[in-house]
Parts: sequence; C-alpha cells; structure tokens
Amino acid sequence: MANGSDPGAPHTMTGPLEGLVVADFTQLAQGPFATQMLGDMGAEIVKIEPPKGDWMRHWSMANLYIGGEGASFLSFNRNKRSLTLDLKHPAGRDVALRIVDRADVVIENFRPGVMERLGLGYETLAARNPRLIYCASSGWGQTGPYVKRPGQDLLAQAVSGIGYLNGNADDPPQGVAVGLADFTAGFHIVYGVLAALYGRERTGTGQRVDVNLLNSIMNLHIQELSLYLNGAGLPQRSNSDIPGAYLGAPYGFYATSDGYIAISMNPIDKLAALVGVAGYEDCHESQVMEGRDRVRADFAGAFVNRTTQEWLDLLLAEDIWCAPVNDFAAVERDPQVAENEMIVEWEHPTAGRVRGVGIPVKFGGTPGAITRPAPLRGEHTDELLREFGGYSDEEIAALREQGALGS
Repeated sequence: MANGSDPGAPHTMTGPLEGLVVADFTQLAQGPFATQMLGDMGAEIVKIEPPKGDWMRHWSMANLYIGGEGASFLSFNRNKRSLTLDLKHPAGRDVALRIVDRADVVIENFRPGVMERLGLGYETLAARNPRLIYCASSGWGQTGPYVKRPGQDLLAQAVSGIGYLNGNADDPPQGVAVGLADFTAGFHIVYGVLAALYGRERTGTGQRVDVNLLNSIMNLHIQELSLYLNGAGLPQRSNSDIPGAYLGAPYGFYATSDGYIAISMNPIDKLAALVGVAGYEDCHESQVMEGRDRVRADFAGAFVNRTTQEWLDLLLAEDIWCAPVNDFAAVERDPQVAENEMIVEWEHPTAGRVRGVGIPVKFGGTPGAITRPAPLRGEHTDELLREFGGYSDEEIAALREQGALGS
C-alpha cells in the first residue's frame, strides 16, 4: 500500500475527514472521482452499486483490464467499500434508506429525477435525516431545456465553447484529451460538500448541493469567457501552435534538438538575447499579439539548436520561466513527481500490483492515505449491511434470496 500501509493489517481510518460517512450512489467518472478524493482524506465511502456494478466496471479507456478489473474503474474507486443493491426492489430501497440514515453525505450523479423515482430524492432523505448533505451532480443542471439530454464530458466541452480555444486557426475545434468536465465537476462536488458541512456546523441542518458538468467547465475557462464578454472579441486561434486563442508569442511549446521545451511569460528582449534571436532588443513586454506567428517562428528557429536540458541549464540560471515537456515516461521519472509522492502503488486482490496517481493535497497533522484498493463488485455487502443497516445474518440471507442485493 501507499504511504507505508500494510495491506494485511486491519483497516484503520486516517485523514482529516475521519468519521465522515458518505453514501455514494455515483458511477462513471465525475462522482467516483469526487468520492475517491473524500475517501483519500479519510471519509468512509459506502459505494452503493447496482447488481451489475458501476458502469465503469464494464468499460475502460484503452480497453485495459488488469486481472479482469477495468483500469478506469481502478483509477476512480480506491478507499471505498462496495455493496450491491437493486434500488428498484422495495427491500433494496429500504436498505439504502437505512444506510442514508447513518450518513453525513449523499452523492449521486444520475440524470435529474432518477433518485426521486426510486424514492430516494432529497426531500425524502432530508425528512429522515435533517443533517444530511445531499449533492446531485448532473450533466446540464436540474432544470432547463437540456435536462433530459445525456450529459457526458465531451458533450459538455462542446457546449461550453472550450473546443474553439484549442488548435491552430485552420483546424476544427478540438476536445481536450482528458476528462476536463468530469474532473472539474469532481472538484466542485468536493468543495461544495465541504462548504455545506461547514455550514451545517453553524446551522445544525444539512442542505442540497447541485453541481453539473456544464457549469463546472465554464468556471474553468472563466478568464477566457470574461475576456470575450468584456470586449476582447471572439477568440482567434493562431496559425503556429500558440496554446491559447487570446495569448501572444513567444508563449508555448518549442521543439528542441531532442524533445520539447515550454516557454511561459518572460521579457521578450531578455529571452531573445539568451536564445540568440535578433531584432527584439527593444521589445520589453512579455507577449506580442500582432504578428505573433512571425514572432513564434523566429524563436522556433533558435530552440532547435540545442537539447532540452541544455536550454534548461541556460535559461533557468537566468530565471526564465521554462520547463521540460514530459511524456508519461518522463513524468514517471521526474524527480519532483517523486518528491511529491505522486506515483504510488498498492495491492488489489485480483489485479495484483496497481500503480496510480498519489494523493495531491498533503496534511501535516492528519495525512491521507490509500488504505483500500478499488473494491470488487459487492465485496463488502454483508459487512456494510451489518455495520450501517443493523441487519442480522438471517436478514441478509433473506435479502439475497429476495433479489434485493442482486446476484
């Protein structure tokens, strides 16, 4: 396990959210990413899955399965316990209600109206547990013309306008290569839940929190959209790989003799002198908008003359803002990544050794830890029913025979 945990030792909670109980009805990416973060910080995550399991158990990016377990599912579901419930079965619904009665937080990312149809909507749950924080995360929001549409990361990217910020002027709009809307929504879920918990400390009562992919990704390009809304005009992409429609040269990635280097905001005259580009001695600003493609071409012709490391040695010594452009193999070897403990590994009962991204936020007094791998489907059903529902072995056997827990 990461952080020195022994996978054979009894499970112990850790982290600043120790004692917080989250009833997790989420699937796919945005919700499980959020509940994993809460679990990394010590919360008890009770993952309530349908009988066939989280949708992500049956789909993985790159079609990669490790010991039969989808790599994408493993990425989003550590530090959780799983039980399977048929929420359409009356007895399954009753089990869910018992668990929610013990929970501090409910998080779900069904389409709007699904939890209400299951008899598990906010009003029902809050009436039973007034201190409950209920977070609903959807694609588009709880009301409005898109409410019945499928909500997914790429679709939210498309509607939000972010596709027109990437690529060159003659290229079609481009989606971002990571689940930007999903992950941003996950962060919004976490900060919304934590803010509501703080509010509960002051008022004694919980509340509903609503998050959606569209709002989350629009908040991510708050600067660019604000520029447009305040007179900057529609974003005009460059013809030379400048990575931002409202950004000037020489900002961007440049090919070196053996790789690539990133150049951020720097006094152009200083940078030009160091890399050997003439004609910029009186250019004291840090970016040029008019004629930016020509400026970029001038600098591109210079950077190919040395290796990435040679440029880093020269430019960092002069306090130039620059960095290597790492592929994933280089990320794995990067000394700062290692120092930050951001590549970690743990044992999974069927997948074996699993490697992944570490816990990004560090706490001095109550550090988070990876104490559980992603659970097998329904792995903890019986123990969670006993612990949170008060069910006896005979009652659990009856629930299973009735089909309330799935097969």
